[in-house]
Amino acid sequence: MKKFLALALAGILCMGIASCGKKAVEEETQTESDLAYVQEKGKLVVGVTEYKPMDYMENGEWTGFDAEFAQEVAKMMGVDVEFVVIDWDNKFLELDSKSIDCIWNGMTITNEVTLNTACSVPYAKNEQVVVMKKDVVDNYKDNDSIKDLKFAVESGSAAESAAEELGFNTVAVKAQSDALMEVQAGSTDACIIDVTMADSMTGAGTSYADLAKGLSLTKEEYGIGFRKGSDLKAVVDGYIKELKDNGKLGELSEKYSVSLAD
Repeated sequence: MKKFLALALAGILCMGIASCGKKAVEEETQTESDLAYVQEKGKLVVGVTEYKPMDYMENGEWTGFDAEFAQEVAKMMGVDVEFVVIDWDNKFLELDSKSIDCIWNGMTITNEVTLNTACSVPYAKNEQVVVMKKDVVDNYKDNDSIKDLKFAVESGSAAESAAEELGFNTVAVKAQSDALMEVQAGSTDACIIDVTMADSMTGAGTSYADLAKGLSLTKEEYGIGFRKGSDLKAVVDGYIKELKDNGKLGELSEKYSVSLAD
């Protein structure tokens, strides 16, 4: 009788463990699905910094190449999109803490990005370029000629990495737009920023008419960063292909003068 009771109790215990284990697996699976997480809350939270032509405010609304791109993808997911301004230097922390669901802001695909995120396929081309006062830009023809200049760079950016590799003297600022302000104010000799911003925000008809684009330092591509292991990467990679095939990304490319990745 005692043996029978012991076996019966053992069976009940095993069933309980199995039930708890099944529940834990179900919860783990649900937690691991970023797609389900985003669809359940009904919005995709996108981490950005403000700069033309990728993400910027106009008439109180977010617009730009990346902003419209993200809106299209969110629509395909069946959710809304919310843009949150982040400290670019802490972008990976923001992502891992779930303050945002992705980093989508003209982010150059670097070793650091691929190490810390599940990065999408490339969707646009980019370069890191030198910007300085237009009356002196023609005096600098190669990297050796600019090695003694003082550069403003966005902290945690591809520009900062490029400058460090070249041994340049830099001042780190919070955003690329701040780097332009440093040059305009004469606090630095030049800045290093994305070519997309340089083309959009310097020269005739802009707020930085007396600044000009100079040397190109790197050739790069943009990607979207999701949490490591996120199923959103594969989903959005599929959407990128679809939006290329149906011509929507081509329309945005022409509208915002952003070159698409091959």
